[in-house]
Amino acid sequence: MRLKNKVAIITGSASGFGKGIAKKFTEEGARIIMVDINTKLLKKISKNYSQDYFVADVSKDSNFKSLAKYVKKNYHKLDIVVNNAGITHKPKPMEKVTENEFNNVFKVNAKSVYYCAKYFVPKMKKLKRGIILNIASTAGLSPRPKLNWYNASKGWMITATKAMAIELAPHKVRVNAIAPVAGVTPLLKSFMGGNTLKKKNAFLSTIPIGRFSTPQDMGNAACFLCSDEASMITGAILEVDGGRCI
Repeated sequence: MRLKNKVAIITGSASGFGKGIAKKFTEEGARIIMVDINTKLLKKISKNYSQDYFVADVSKDSNFKSLAKYVKKNYHKLDIVVNNAGITHKPKPMEKVTENEFNNVFKVNAKSVYYCAKYFVPKMKKLKRGIILNIASTAGLSPRPKLNWYNASKGWMITATKAMAIELAPHKVRVNAIAPVAGVTPLLKSFMGGNTLKKKNAFLSTIPIGRFSTPQDMGNAACFLCSDEASMITGAILEVDGGRCI
């Protein structure tokens, strides 16, 4: 029960890594507001976990503003925000990525973190406590060809994490990130450029430990970084990647 009575927001928590983080946080005693754009799936998963939910598009200021109002009205505190929501574009040469694809990647992967800071950091600073966990990627540390602008968005996430951490440390707010390798999530097919056995084996060959990251892996790492056990850790980018970045 390392997160007992902690109140946490987890974006993109209806599936994939976010779902795994929500499951682990539930097991560790946290009270969660699960956030996702997929209404049907979000309602189902939150009910399974007996947790609260809020439907939102985290790339929009108005949605984040409504989320902040909801949290203020229904919870007396907010301890943790996990910025997990993310999207990618299909593998292609950088000049072939459309402007709309580029904008969508950065709106979800980067701007949502800005909105998190805009609406939740002031309260954390005032109370002198809080934890922000950003979900980055090994793509931001060791970019893969043809995932160019997705790579860049996760590189941005890593720099943003360190910038947030150094600025918020005097206010006792910790900010860290997790960098998983591709996992068994709805985005895997897009990362690989298809779902054939050949593509899967080629992708796996770049991971020394020989398997993809799992939602459980992410939940375990996130739980540690958001617990009091990690009270001396801020600005860290924890690679949960089976040796991909060695």
